[in-house]
Amino acid sequence: MRIGILGTGTLAAALGEGWAGAGHEVAVGGRSRDRAEALAARLGRGTRAVTPREAVTGRDAVLLAVAWDGVEEALERAGATEGALAGTPLIDPTNAVAHGVGVLLTEPGASMAGRIAALATGAHVVKAFHLLPADRWTSPPEDGRPGVTVAMCGDDPEALGVVGALARDVGGTPAVLGALDRARQLEEAAGFVIGLAFAGFDPASAVPGAHPPAAEG
Repeated sequence: MRIGILGTGTLAAALGEGWAGAGHEVAVGGRSRDRAEALAARLGRGTRAVTPREAVTGRDAVLLAVAWDGVEEALERAGATEGALAGTPLIDPTNAVAHGVGVLLTEPGASMAGRIAALATGAHVVKAFHLLPADRWTSPPEDGRPGVTVAMCGDDPEALGVVGALARDVGGTPAVLGALDRARQLEEAAGFVIGLAFAGFDPASAVPGAHPPAAEG
């Protein structure tokens, strides 16, 4: 696939490395051209540094790998508000949470994925890759071992299929939990995980061998 990445941080580097290694064509666009060029050189395998607008043009999928408070600027630079991402799967891994606490900073009932969908005219937003640290994607499981579950949601079936394939390429197992209106639930789950981690607890220990809770009554 032809994949565009908006951002040059740790998640952009980790997923970019995995996707380039899987044979995809990767283009990186960031606020800093120098950082984009440095990341492209690091990833190799034909990865190019481009402008944000070029990073989203003619792509099969785009990763929005920026901090939650930089989303609006990144999308504006890419021309998303003018329809540059119309019809394109746009992967949203952002977590709008208070640092070290995990409390969501979006308005009650709202989600970052919903906000991104409103900003990126016509894009097919898929919430995904937001529940695990970036370095998880640089160490995929060995052959035969199941990948970690990549919970995701979105409104467009084809976009969910594309993102699911990209999850598999970095050692993940996609789990579609419904339409984009479930993004708030996924973002709350990320806040829960982040809060436990910063408090010194292993998030995995909170749901060991989890099974659906029994119904009351």
